Amino acid sequence: MKVLLFGATGMVGSGVLLECLDAASVREVVVIGRSPTGRTHPKLREVLHTDFSTFDSLRAELAGVDACFFCLGVSSIGMDEAQYTRLTYDLTLAAARALLAVSPQATFCYVSGVGTDETEHGRLMWARVKGRTENALLGLGFRAAYMFRPGFIRPVKGARSKVGWIHRLYVILSPLTALVAALLPGKVVTTAIIGRAMLHVATAGYPRPRLEPPDIARAGRAQPDTQTAT
Repeated sequence: MKVLLFGATGMVGSGVLLECLDAASVREVVVIGRSPTGRTHPKLREVLHTDFSTFDSLRAELAGVDACFFCLGVSSIGMDEAQYTRLTYDLTLAAARALLAVSPQATFCYVSGVGTDETEHGRLMWARVKGRTENALLGLGFRAAYMFRPGFIRPVKGARSKVGWIHRLYVILSPLTALVAALLPGKVVTTAIIGRAMLHVATAGYPRPRLEPPDIARAGRAQPDTQTAT
């Protein structure tokens, strides 16, 4: 399977990348990003790209893709709706449409969030924009598309946020999240579980297009144990 990955330098994306590199079912991972991941691996090919509003120059990289894992995202803190829409809806749809033009057979997995509002009319701005993005992706015409809505995410295997204060917060809360994960399985998902869940739905599908935390945990556990050592 050829996997296209966006957001590989972020916490979720770096965790997903690790699972892809370790999966026997994945033959190649093409990472599109503005900066290098700092990793090397025989399966990994990185393509630096600065303008995420257009992907015309990357048609060859997008061809033959079996699954796209879109883990790129920004916080809505300090943004108005127009700014957040441009960075969340516009850039995501630009990438998705470019991929669809050359790889309509691909499965598209998008990292959204718990509380996303698919009605697009709720009170929370970020939830409306995320909901609009989800709806647009589901209507594009990919072979399959899945919206991942994790709640609290526990980074594992060295995955970490590139935003300093967020990384420090996760370090501080790590003992608490480990306890919550043990007491309430399915409410807290790890970066590894998200990656394995994406691999599972890309190959086996899932009964519904929107995956809440329990769905992500279930799909992640269902991924066959066919990992290979890196």
